[in-house]
Amino acid sequence: MTLMIHDTLRGKKVKFRPRKKGEVRIYVCGPTVYDLAHIGNARPVVVFDVFTRLLRRLYPKVTYVRNITDVDDKINAAAKETGESIQAITERTTKIFHDDMAALGNLPPDEEPKATEHIDGMKDLVAKLIESGHAYEGTGEAEGHVLFSVPSMGDDYGKLSKLKRDELVAGARVEAAPYKQDPADFILWKPSPIEDDLPGWDSPWGRGRPGWHLECSVMSEKFLGPEFDIHGGGQDLIFPHHENEIAQSTCTGGGKDGGFAKYWMHNGYLMAEGEKMSKSLGNFYTVHELLDEFPGEAIRLALLKTHYRQPLDFTKDGLAEAKRELDGFYGALRKVTDVRALPSEPSPASKVGLLDDLNTPLAISHLHRCLKLLNEANDEGSKVAAKTNLLSSAELLGLLGQDPEAWFKGEASEGGLDAAAIDALIAERGRARENKDFKRGDEIRDELEKNGVLLEDGAQGTTWKRK
Repeated sequence: MTLMIHDTLRGKKVKFRPRKKGEVRIYVCGPTVYDLAHIGNARPVVVFDVFTRLLRRLYPKVTYVRNITDVDDKINAAAKETGESIQAITERTTKIFHDDMAALGNLPPDEEPKATEHIDGMKDLVAKLIESGHAYEGTGEAEGHVLFSVPSMGDDYGKLSKLKRDELVAGARVEAAPYKQDPADFILWKPSPIEDDLPGWDSPWGRGRPGWHLECSVMSEKFLGPEFDIHGGGQDLIFPHHENEIAQSTCTGGGKDGGFAKYWMHNGYLMAEGEKMSKSLGNFYTVHELLDEFPGEAIRLALLKTHYRQPLDFTKDGLAEAKRELDGFYGALRKVTDVRALPSEPSPASKVGLLDDLNTPLAISHLHRCLKLLNEANDEGSKVAAKTNLLSSAELLGLLGQDPEAWFKGEASEGGLDAAAIDALIAERGRARENKDFKRGDEIRDELEKNGVLLEDGAQGTTWKRK
């Protein structure tokens, strides 16, 4: 079965062929840890988590690297605004990021380097670029700056973004500073005077800190080599970030047959409630806040219901729909808890959608076919087969890994009823009904419903779930 992916560099869907047989190396840009991750930050994490799960089913060895940007002007600004130290901000937000992404069902990457751990490598890369004539030191007012010379690349710069010369300058969204030899040139190293209270490291160009683009070139080579298979991230990173990574890496010999990354994959933009996400519009959703309202698995499903390359309009109504959808899956699994699923590889049918450029909507439709078979199963053998197929297929998407009872009962909201209190009320209701005190039984049902708990009476007794 052939894996097809849409390669941004070639601008089309292509057959994936790893550089080394049986081995895949993938690098994805991670978060800048200055604030809580919003739902747009979560989309590439979920997308490339599913993609890596698929790769591990197809190849014996997969190395997945995702970085942490812990030196950046946004972090510096947050420290200045709040009075919190840079270290405290980065450690706190990194931990919350890890917790939130785990709550969405994401597996950790194989390597997660931090930018501050690779400053020496960044200085080495800058020195190589200067030596090869692809970078230059600023003078006068620009002393302490080192810039990449875009014209030194000739026509190769801009191949990923497909932008023309005037679009490259405009798209960089930075002032054409007088110390630049060319308006398109970008910063590799910038000064950090001690008196400005900014993070900095000693270098041949004075005390300073790296430009944003530098870290990924250095860390991808450190963990994956100068030539690896796939570089991923959000569509907003194509230019200037990924374009500049290519410039830095290829101009120092990183990549001889199409660039240091062989393929480039980018997920689409995210809207919220039909508009660009903005705090002023009240549609700015952090994952941390959403997890107070919705299960992480519902957030994950909502993100996967749209193809990764398409724009996604993320809404709370969509989350509620995803929650109801998962209720249906877990409801069916709840009825067959006594049926043991067999260890199994996902069926070829479950892989078809994912092999076609990670078509998660098609893969989810396959889950619904599996659910239909499970609901229709009427003997032990067919129930085992249907449950096995459903769970193995869902595992590829990072879904349906919870115990059904845990899904429905969840955790009590602040001030809400916990599981022991609910079970006690259900037991009291059972006794009331046995004594034909139906009024009290109805009162208990109503009381539970007001607390967000729904009862379901069946042949096996009464079960409950949170709304």
